[in-house]
Amino acid sequence: MFSLPLDMLAQASVPITRVQTPSPGIGAMVALVLFIAASVWLGTIAQKVVERSSFIQGYFQGNRGLGAWTIALTATVQSGGTFMGFPSLVYTSGWIVALWIASYMVVPITGFGLLGKRIAQISRRTGAVTMPDLFRARFASPTAGLVTSLLIILFMSIMMIAQFKAGAVVMKIAWPGSGQLAISEDAQAQVDWIYLIGLAVFSLTVVGYTLIGGFLAAVWTDLLQSVMMFIGVTILVCLAIPAVGGLENATRQAVQNVEWTARNKGATPAAAANAGIQYASGPGLRGDGVTPYLPLAMAFSFFCFWPFAGTASPASVVRIMACKDTGVLRRSIFLLAVYNMGIYLPLIAICISARALMPNLGGKSDEVIPRMALALTSEFPLGTGSWVAGIILAAPFGAIMATVSSYLLVIASGLVRDVYQRFVNPHVTDHEIRRLTYVVMGLIGLVAAAMNIFPVKHLQMLVVFSSGCAASSFLIPTVMMCYWRRATATGTIAAMLAGAAASLTLNLVGLFQAYAKTGQFANFTPYYLLQFEPIVWGLLVSLVVGIAVSLVTRPPDEAVVSKLFDAPSAD
Repeated sequence: MFSLPLDMLAQASVPITRVQTPSPGIGAMVALVLFIAASVWLGTIAQKVVERSSFIQGYFQGNRGLGAWTIALTATVQSGGTFMGFPSLVYTSGWIVALWIASYMVVPITGFGLLGKRIAQISRRTGAVTMPDLFRARFASPTAGLVTSLLIILFMSIMMIAQFKAGAVVMKIAWPGSGQLAISEDAQAQVDWIYLIGLAVFSLTVVGYTLIGGFLAAVWTDLLQSVMMFIGVTILVCLAIPAVGGLENATRQAVQNVEWTARNKGATPAAAANAGIQYASGPGLRGDGVTPYLPLAMAFSFFCFWPFAGTASPASVVRIMACKDTGVLRRSIFLLAVYNMGIYLPLIAICISARALMPNLGGKSDEVIPRMALALTSEFPLGTGSWVAGIILAAPFGAIMATVSSYLLVIASGLVRDVYQRFVNPHVTDHEIRRLTYVVMGLIGLVAAAMNIFPVKHLQMLVVFSSGCAASSFLIPTVMMCYWRRATATGTIAAMLAGAAASLTLNLVGLFQAYAKTGQFANFTPYYLLQFEPIVWGLLVSLVVGIAVSLVTRPPDEAVVSKLFDAPSAD
């Protein structure tokens, strides 16, 4: 439909913009509204199920009844970063990003296989409802539970806030006749009312259905959204690859466009040619279109990043705790691996195709997937393209809603159950917990929306920052909790704090380096000590400190340890 002959691609001396992003039709917005209505309807159904049991068990864990398909398609790592931040990196940096994202295929094995069964066993034997409950019960230490809660609240809040921008952007893109897709990144610019309306609609929707139905609302809508993600990505890849005449043609034209961009930024012909080679074969390019992206140590770090980050993610741990039995976990490992492959591999092909079709997105590269959805459906007959675009746009919108709803529950449970009930008012009634949970969830949504009136510039940077710091905090302590009898409460707390401090410090060093060079905090990258990502150092420091402190402190109570390690397995 849009393809050019190969010889024309090879001879092009300037970037060829073969598709323009049209304004969306009414069908795109109607499709999103129907999707929102379905999510709210599922929330109301979930509320009826929650009311059949105690509020805490039903609202925060869904009575431990999740099956294999539900676990596989809801305990995922998809978020706004999946459809905005990650595609932006592929579009900008090239094929090398496939090496990073390939590690998503082993996330189910590391997360469910390594820790899933033990987490489910400990949860059932102790009656734990949240991740802080697990640490509190495992080590008979309220302090361990409190530290876990505070770190979860800190890093999950940062991750969740970043998603609100993504949700608002999708809503704006679907707005009929919205014209320019990009929102202004300049805090001094005129207020963008369409973006703000989208932000309000997104915030009210996701906070509303999560508040109504709790954990089950998040799970059921997450399941619906996961299906929509798969459908949307499948439709888009089937449109994108024929549009560029295959992936070979897409890569050739993308390389040509990269070389033109490099020359336009002052690079010599040799440097521009080298940039094109890097885009196609590695190490890839940074945002300036010239500088190499991934040295070998960094590529190694990024391959390890997501399996480590997803293994002990608080949102995923809660889903694992809610499964029916360990047989469900085994089946879900295979299902989730296949699902991740069906999401991320097509996204890579779509974004390489986008660099050929839309070479000049520049700072708007976060919008590459929505722009491709609108552009590739614009020529559909009888206005059907608008509806198809709406279905495709439901994919990123669903991923964002799923992430926000999960994090809302994790943060609210941390504040209400793990902080307020445990340390402020231990005798609080079930009714009071319900009311306070609603208030806290509403306030969290309000704060997140307010912080996105002038949103962050690059979503993926916040996603990587918060995910890396969370993994550095929780992965080693969780492994210690599950498998090391000699691990102590003090050692586990030390491991959490040391890992968080190491990862956070390297990120802050990068932040202040960016400020020293540019006079602003935007566009920072972490400080890569010996070219390794901060998560590598965070996990290493956490491991060393956790083992050392546990060995020099008093061993845990053998009665507590025996209950969790020696009891006959009926799980």
